Amino acid sequence: MSVLGASLLGESVAFTVWAPRCRSVELVLEGVRPQPLTAREPGLFRVTIARLPEGTRYRYRLDGARHRPDPASRWQPEGVHGPSVVVDPRRFVWTDQEFRGRDFADLVFYEVHVGTFTPAGTFEAIIPYLPALSDLGITALQLMPIAEFPGSRDWGYDGVDLFAPQSTYGGPRGLRRLVDACHARGVSVFLDVVYNHLGPEGNYLAEFGPYFTDRVTTPWGPAVNYDGEGSAGVRRHVVENGRVWVNEFHIDGFRLDAVHAIHDTSPVHILTEFAQAVREEAARSGRRVHLVAESHDNDRRLVLPVAQGGLGLDAVWSDDFHHALHQRLTGETLGYYGDFAGEQHLTRALAEGFAYQGEESTYWRCRRGTPSADLGGERFLIYLQNHDQVGNRPQGERLGALVPFEAAKLAAGLMFAAPAVPLLFMGEEYGDTATFQFFTSFLDPPVAEAVGRGRADDLSRFGWTRPVPDPNAPNTFVSSRLNHQLARATRHRALRDYYARWLALRRTHPALGARDKALARAACKDSMLVLERAAQAGGEVRVVANLGSAPRDFTPSAKWRLLLDSADAQFGGPGKVPLLAPYQLLLYEVEP
Repeated sequence: MSVLGASLLGESVAFTVWAPRCRSVELVLEGVRPQPLTAREPGLFRVTIARLPEGTRYRYRLDGARHRPDPASRWQPEGVHGPSVVVDPRRFVWTDQEFRGRDFADLVFYEVHVGTFTPAGTFEAIIPYLPALSDLGITALQLMPIAEFPGSRDWGYDGVDLFAPQSTYGGPRGLRRLVDACHARGVSVFLDVVYNHLGPEGNYLAEFGPYFTDRVTTPWGPAVNYDGEGSAGVRRHVVENGRVWVNEFHIDGFRLDAVHAIHDTSPVHILTEFAQAVREEAARSGRRVHLVAESHDNDRRLVLPVAQGGLGLDAVWSDDFHHALHQRLTGETLGYYGDFAGEQHLTRALAEGFAYQGEESTYWRCRRGTPSADLGGERFLIYLQNHDQVGNRPQGERLGALVPFEAAKLAAGLMFAAPAVPLLFMGEEYGDTATFQFFTSFLDPPVAEAVGRGRADDLSRFGWTRPVPDPNAPNTFVSSRLNHQLARATRHRALRDYYARWLALRRTHPALGARDKALARAACKDSMLVLERAAQAGGEVRVVANLGSAPRDFTPSAKWRLLLDSADAQFGGPGKVPLLAPYQLLLYEVEP
């Protein structure tokens, strides 16, 4: 089967495109007469051109009229409307042959938006920060979507060229350099990929084939056709996209965006087919790849083995932990936060993964979730902040802007103590004060206006009443850029030290390193939360946390040895206090 896009074959280039809606497809090169592509398999057109150098720009002419970029283009240096470029992946010299990936349970994720992480906003500009992230204890860099999108400012969920790394980020060479540098430090690289919809501008796929369906809808645009007429070619496009990321870019894993919006009634679900394909691709070079699903359904089937009726993915994002802890610390009850009033949601999320396991949800107006207590803790990825939970607030405030400093540390301690896989949002570890707002850079004014209106409507339905910044305004993007200099300031440095201490304990203490939820217990009464953790091989810890704003009486057992105190002066706290201070968290080792 031919590889989609422009593939190097010795000194020749094979151009392959799936275009069943076209009667004819021609290859248009600069200064050369258009070359017709020959129909091979149904809807699949191909032509091979000899002695064509890397860097050659090209387009396809559809039915003798419309000039369009390649749906499987590897590089769009002039943007989503410009020509595609031939890229030779063999030209890059990789140095990561010794890196084979990590066990998923050992990962500590760090979510990054490439454009706002540094002033340069490129893949390569991230590289100088890798030593500090590695020293902190980060083992997986998760990049927000990088498929080519309109302009230079976007979260990435408006991408339209799935195979092309964003040109303003540095394109394919910049991405390869970043991945190679990460692997040199033992850091995996995950991509956030969007297979439930494509962006509204520069999306020419429907002119080539039946990529979309009107049988179902998504909040962001037409749904992708995974099970209707002509869907075999659509599925191939997505599966091959995953193979290319693994093969040509050495990607170690994927975050699958909003899989609840992927509709597929096929005998083999597209997510299962995708997972099997990318794992096979990685295995060819002795590597492994992991897949994490985002879903608001709390659906255990996502991580169950295929033999047990599941989809066979590795883990799910667990919003419930965030929602329950955020609600408890901020008191917010708008939108879905209203479902999480009450400490029982937090203790259940801590010990079992999902807080909602089939109970009625007021916000969703239905029963939500499935049982999760029997699933391993490595099946759940939890967080205090991420692009959605920060960026989908009208002003994009981070948790540190909403709660006291001591409460932010308490929250981090509970995340790291939980039997789950943690994710940090960029800048969280030192308490960056920059907001993270929703931003775009659509070139088509009607599209920009429609997206802005839709954004305001979404937030209004949630219950927010504050004004919403214009997503397409450049300053909305600029105000979301990190200020790494803050990490040197006293309190910010203390917070980073606190994060580093927790991550070191997770690596070295067997009870904190275990992901066995069967040995985890959580209880809360009168704002006093106690989390018990243990390991099969031995080792036991207790976490005691004051979730309230008033001090509490507390006397530890004589067999408990203090490992960490969030109120310690070295972590920017008030120091030793006679009572359990507001938002103080204590970690003890239980001695035999």
